[in-house]
Amino acid sequence: MSEATPSEDVERKRLHWHSRRGMWELDLLLLPFLETRYDGLDADDRAAYRALLEEEDQDLFVWLMRREPPEAPALRRIVAQIIEHAEHGDRDQFRAL
Repeated sequence: MSEATPSEDVERKRLHWHSRRGMWELDLLLLPFLETRYDGLDADDRAAYRALLEEEDQDLFVWLMRREPPEAPALRRIVAQIIEHAEHGDRDQFRAL
Protein backbone atom coordinates (compact mmCIF):
# COMPACT_ATOMS: atom_id res chain seq x y z
CA MET A 1 0.00 0.00 0.00
CA SER A 2 1.46 3.35 -0.98
CA GLU A 3 1.73 6.34 1.29
CA ALA A 4 -0.21 9.49 0.48
CA THR A 5 1.82 12.21 -1.17
CA PRO A 6 2.10 15.55 0.64
CA SER A 7 -0.39 17.14 -1.77
CA GLU A 8 -2.87 14.28 -1.21
CA ASP A 9 -2.45 14.67 2.54
CA VAL A 10 -3.12 18.41 2.32
CA GLU A 11 -6.17 17.78 0.12
CA ARG A 12 -7.52 15.20 2.60
CA LYS A 13 -7.09 17.63 5.48
CA ARG A 14 -8.84 20.35 3.47
CA LEU A 15 -11.73 18.03 2.68
CA HIS A 16 -11.99 17.00 6.33
CA TRP A 17 -12.03 20.63 7.43
CA HIS A 18 -14.69 21.57 4.86
CA SER A 19 -16.76 18.49 5.73
CA ARG A 20 -17.09 19.83 9.27
CA ARG A 21 -20.05 22.12 8.99
CA GLY A 22 -21.93 24.46 11.27
CA MET A 23 -24.60 21.82 11.84
CA TRP A 24 -24.07 18.65 13.87
CA GLU A 25 -26.46 16.70 11.63
CA LEU A 26 -24.28 17.45 8.62
CA ASP A 27 -21.10 16.45 10.46
CA LEU A 28 -22.68 13.09 11.27
CA LEU A 29 -23.34 12.45 7.60
CA LEU A 30 -20.36 14.01 5.84
CA LEU A 31 -17.39 13.03 8.01
CA PRO A 32 -18.07 9.27 8.09
CA PHE A 33 -18.71 9.32 4.33
CA LEU A 34 -15.43 11.13 3.72
CA GLU A 35 -13.45 8.76 5.92
CA THR A 36 -14.90 5.50 4.64
CA ARG A 37 -16.16 6.05 1.09
CA TYR A 38 -14.36 9.01 -0.51
CA ASP A 39 -11.24 7.06 -1.51
CA GLY A 40 -13.40 4.56 -3.41
CA LEU A 41 -15.21 7.19 -5.46
CA ASP A 42 -14.43 7.75 -9.12
CA ALA A 43 -13.10 11.13 -10.29
CA ASP A 44 -16.58 12.46 -11.17
CA ASP A 45 -18.01 11.58 -7.77
CA ARG A 46 -15.00 13.06 -6.00
CA ALA A 47 -15.53 16.27 -7.95
CA ALA A 48 -19.22 16.19 -7.01
CA TYR A 49 -18.33 15.77 -3.32
CA ARG A 50 -15.96 18.75 -3.51
CA ALA A 51 -18.69 20.78 -5.27
CA LEU A 52 -21.19 19.74 -2.60
CA LEU A 53 -18.92 21.18 0.07
CA GLU A 54 -19.15 24.57 -1.65
CA GLU A 55 -22.91 24.69 -1.06
CA GLU A 56 -24.62 26.43 1.87
CA ASP A 57 -25.32 24.45 5.04
CA GLN A 58 -29.06 25.04 4.76
CA ASP A 59 -29.11 23.58 1.24
CA LEU A 60 -27.07 20.57 2.35
CA PHE A 61 -29.44 20.01 5.25
CA VAL A 62 -32.52 20.12 3.01
CA TRP A 63 -30.94 17.72 0.52
CA LEU A 64 -29.50 15.27 3.04
CA MET A 65 -32.74 15.19 5.05
CA ARG A 66 -34.56 14.32 1.80
CA ARG A 67 -36.79 17.37 1.87
CA GLU A 68 -35.92 18.10 -1.76
CA PRO A 69 -33.22 16.94 -4.18
CA PRO A 70 -30.45 19.14 -5.55
CA GLU A 71 -31.05 20.39 -9.09
CA ALA A 72 -27.66 19.31 -10.45
CA PRO A 73 -27.56 15.60 -11.40
CA ALA A 74 -24.00 15.17 -10.05
CA LEU A 75 -25.04 16.59 -6.69
CA ARG A 76 -28.15 14.37 -6.64
CA ARG A 77 -25.90 11.36 -7.17
CA ILE A 78 -23.42 12.20 -4.40
CA VAL A 79 -26.23 13.13 -1.99
CA ALA A 80 -27.84 9.73 -2.66
CA GLN A 81 -24.51 8.02 -1.92
CA ILE A 82 -24.09 9.92 1.35
CA ILE A 83 -27.63 9.03 2.43
CA GLU A 84 -27.10 5.38 1.47
CA HIS A 85 -23.88 5.30 3.48
CA ALA A 86 -25.60 6.87 6.49
CA GLU A 87 -28.36 4.27 6.37
CA HIS A 88 -26.23 1.21 5.64
CA GLY A 89 -22.61 2.10 6.43
CA ASP A 90 -20.50 1.21 9.46
CA ARG A 91 -22.18 3.02 12.33
CA ASP A 92 -19.71 1.96 15.01
CA GLN A 93 -16.71 3.70 13.46
CA PHE A 94 -17.90 7.22 14.29
CA ARG A 95 -20.03 6.59 17.35
CA ALA A 96 -17.77 8.93 19.39
CA LEU A 97 -18.41 11.98 17.18
